[in-house]
Amino acid sequence: MSPLRVSVLAHPGCFASEVYGVPDLLTMAAHVSAARGRTEPLYETSVVSPRRRVLAAGGARIDVAAVRPADVLIVPGFDLPPSLDPDAALAGLAPELAAIREAAASGTAVVSICVGAYLLAEAGLLHGREATTSWLHADRFARRYPGVRIRADRLVVTDGGVTTTAAFSAMYDFALRFVRDHDGPGTARATARAALLDDTRSTQSPYVDTDLLPTAGRAFSATVMRHLDQNLAARYDLTGLAREFGVSTRTLLRRFGAETGRTPLAYLHTARVRRACHLLATTDRTVAAIAADVGYRDPGTFSAVFTRHTGRRPSVHRATATTTPARNDR
Repeated sequence: MSPLRVSVLAHPGCFASEVYGVPDLLTMAAHVSAARGRTEPLYETSVVSPRRRVLAAGGARIDVAAVRPADVLIVPGFDLPPSLDPDAALAGLAPELAAIREAAASGTAVVSICVGAYLLAEAGLLHGREATTSWLHADRFARRYPGVRIRADRLVVTDGGVTTTAAFSAMYDFALRFVRDHDGPGTARATARAALLDDTRSTQSPYVDTDLLPTAGRAFSATVMRHLDQNLAARYDLTGLAREFGVSTRTLLRRFGAETGRTPLAYLHTARVRRACHLLATTDRTVAAIAADVGYRDPGTFSAVFTRHTGRRPSVHRATATTTPARNDR
């Protein structure tokens, strides 16, 4: 059986780690697979570009080959600080956009890493599709591309043969799923163990730090989120929340959704889980007590929500947390 051809599209200003991360993990997976008795090669990887020279973010030079037919084309992310307009970052990338469109038209599966989703959206691949990107950039992305159904909580989203991932390390979540799909769960698990990767993650929600989110254009949602943060244990009441801010429930949902790409209830679950993670790691309170602290009267419901957001049950999260529990923290 012929190996799968996986190409990474290097482009000016891309993160070099996101160019080499997936190919490196696929190389490890091939070694694991060989140790498990597989003799034929699994993957054929290459770094390609429509340019002769590519300098990554920070000035690192990336050796590239000419764009060639592939089964999978991976588009890495790039340096996009809050002060940089995406237009400036995307200016001059017409050759890469053309290569992405041509690959998609030929039936190649296209994958973006982090804000590489901007290139896929500019190339027209994401319109009408679900997609994800780094939580840090999801709001700005959603405003720029209203035709994309952004899923800011997801690590990896595949829709219609186009895959997008969250920030940086989510490229490994994609790569492990890729290995699982093409060489089985045993190889994927063994590769994750060899690389010290967590292959149980399912969402980026626990990593969201609202202090880092840009506030421009988010004044209304920021106020609503602050209110929810201060009332985590209170019963969620959409009508009461709308009354608190002097708007109808429909207006609340529309304005909050336009600024954040999700509902107030979805944010509340994320905030509750984030607080629960801290309490599990730093106190010896029971799971039931922590569930009540963050607004869940039923520990079973809390466990289900927590597991959906983190990929782990609360007890597993506590067992693997690196912070030593503060036994006198009640």
